[in-house]
Order: sequence, then C-alpha cells, then structure tokens
Amino acid sequence: MKICLFGGTFDPPHIGHLIIAETIKESERFDKMIFVPAFHPPHKDDSNLSSIEDRLEMLRLSVNHDDTFELSDIEIERGGISYTIETIRELKSRYDLTKRHIYFLMGSDALVQFHDWKDHVSILKECRVLVATRPGFRSSRISPGIMAQIRFANMPQFEISSSQIRRRVRQRQTIRYMVLDPVWEYIQKNGLYQ
Repeated sequence: MKICLFGGTFDPPHIGHLIIAETIKESERFDKMIFVPAFHPPHKDDSNLSSIEDRLEMLRLSVNHDDTFELSDIEIERGGISYTIETIRELKSRYDLTKRHIYFLMGSDALVQFHDWKDHVSILKECRVLVATRPGFRSSRISPGIMAQIRFANMPQFEISSSQIRRRVRQRQTIRYMVLDPVWEYIQKNGLYQ
C-alpha cells in the first residue's frame, strides 16, 4: 500500500484542497489520500479557528465522495498541539509502511516554516515529502539541505485559500464553487465565519 498524508487546519476545506489531493493521488498512484486535520496547529494562532467538530464535519462532507480519500482523526484523539512527526510515526506503524510507501504532502507556504517544525529532520527520514506550490512561492527562501530532500508536485496553481473564504463570508460575499455545496450549506446553516 502507498499512502499520502495531507495535513492542515481545513477551515474550511475547499475545492483547491480536493483538486490537489486528486492530482497528487493520480500522478503518484497513491492507494489512499489521508486527510489529517490538526487539533491545535503549532505554527498558527488557533484562537480564530472554527471548532474541531465543525472542521471535522466539513472535511467529512468534502471527502466522503471518494473511496480513496480517508479522514483520520488521529491528531484530534491525541489532543494538544499536533506535531507532524508523531502523526507520521503512528500512521506508519498502524499501516505497517516503510519510508518508500508513506508520503507527507504540504503546501509551499508551510515549507517556508518547515525548518522550525518539531523534528523536521526526522520527518525527512521517516517519509517522503511532497510540496504543492502556491502562487508567489520562491524556492530561494528554503535551505539547500531541505530542498535536496523534498520533491515538488506538478499541479495546477490556485488562487484560493481558507483565509480568503473566511474573509468573503465575513464580507457577505459568495463562496459558492469555492467549496463543495454540502460545505457551503453547512457554513450557512451554522453561521460560521460571521
């Protein structure tokens, strides 16, 4: 089995997340794309995050249409600050995988801070790291040592982000077509991001 972990806050999960996951799954021939929502992301201010229950439900609504997409609540069960290295080691053990068969997907915005992550060197030893580039990314900001151990995924560029979606909701602008319809309806019904 060959799997890819896709971590993030997913607040909310949007079309860009799904297109990236599908493109990566297809190009790398992954058996599973495992979405791992962070309980308490260490590099983000979580005081403005939606509740974990809301983020989980929106992610469920986004991934339940594809049998190869899976949602893991491993970081939520663990509680506290979510460290990627712990998640990788636990899922690697759970699925009985070698480094060759487990990948971690991150956005280029996260790669800029990767050197500050807990045990980032161990992450590179435990799994293969794929990076989805975001508009405006410059690789010159990344150390050569890290650059030599990662691989950039070839995929379409998107000008869509969760923060942009939250801002549009606050400004009473539509987010239709930026998220799946069930997620859009969930946000409206629950008054999220007001």
